[in-house]
Amino acid sequence: MSETTGRRGPKLIEEGLERLPPAPASAAEAPPVDDAPPPTPPLRAGRRGLSLAGLFWAGLGGLLTFALGLWAVEVVEALLARNLWLGRVALGLAILAGAAALLVALREIAGLSRLGRIDALRLRAAAAREGRDRAAAAAALDGLSAFLSGRPELAAARAEAKARAADLMDADALLDLGERRLLAPLDAAAEQAVKRGAREAATATALIPLPALDVLLAFAINLRMIRRVAEIYGGRSGWAGSLRLMRAVAAHLAATGLIALGDDLLGPTLGGGALAKLSRRFGEGAANGAMTARIGIAAMEVCRPLPFVARAAPRVPALMAGALQGFLRRGEGEDR
Repeated sequence: MSETTGRRGPKLIEEGLERLPPAPASAAEAPPVDDAPPPTPPLRAGRRGLSLAGLFWAGLGGLLTFALGLWAVEVVEALLARNLWLGRVALGLAILAGAAALLVALREIAGLSRLGRIDALRLRAAAAREGRDRAAAAAALDGLSAFLSGRPELAAARAEAKARAADLMDADALLDLGERRLLAPLDAAAEQAVKRGAREAATATALIPLPALDVLLAFAINLRMIRRVAEIYGGRSGWAGSLRLMRAVAAHLAATGLIALGDDLLGPTLGGGALAKLSRRFGEGAANGAMTARIGIAAMEVCRPLPFVARAAPRVPALMAGALQGFLRRGEGEDR
């Protein structure tokens, strides 16, 4: 048994060597060896809602809600024990307050949902334009038309865009059609809101001597302007939505870089050395107005359902030229 195994061993080895593929004649003819590691699947982005700060505020808000509810129950029970009618009135007021709080929460959720739809539309349009996908561009245009279906002033524009979309075979042309026909009126209204905010910020800075009050008014003006821009584009935001918009605008400003506020920015707007002819307060007001205009442009880019491609984004000097006309005339009259 051992001799048979010993004799078959060399034969099996020889047969195995004969079955191997022939070796290349030289190293140049050898097939390349892939030393790279196998590709790893892409990682999914983590959910922002699971952050420690979010858990902390969620837990604190829930605890305060329970404490407030327990306090209301104790007050109602005490009033019922003391006087039946007072207890009933307190119970009715508690139910009214609870219903109002529920409606406010539902409105906030609806506002956040609309802001999320705007973000989704913008991402879909950008992906369709980058991939030159006509089907995706048509879906993005249909989604934009459906999102703006509650705007009666855009009914004719939506009908025209739907009629012309069938003749366009290019993804860029479809998205350009949506920008020019559906978003052009909204862009004009948003620019007017930004001009108004810049003019109010410039006027408040020039006329209010208290720096602390000046800062508070500037913050309130910018917040109201951002909310107005969001409403123009269809994002009805409450307080939670306003905080989300402020964060998005701040992130956009940090990503694109803050503009320099000085004579190099205000020169084309005010004309040469016009800042030297004005008082110091009006110069500071013009600078704050320019900063408010820049924040307004960032708000337009964040709240717009489609990114600026077919239509150019507004520029700070152009907005300031219209916003500071009355402001400059007022300043010249006071200096005289």
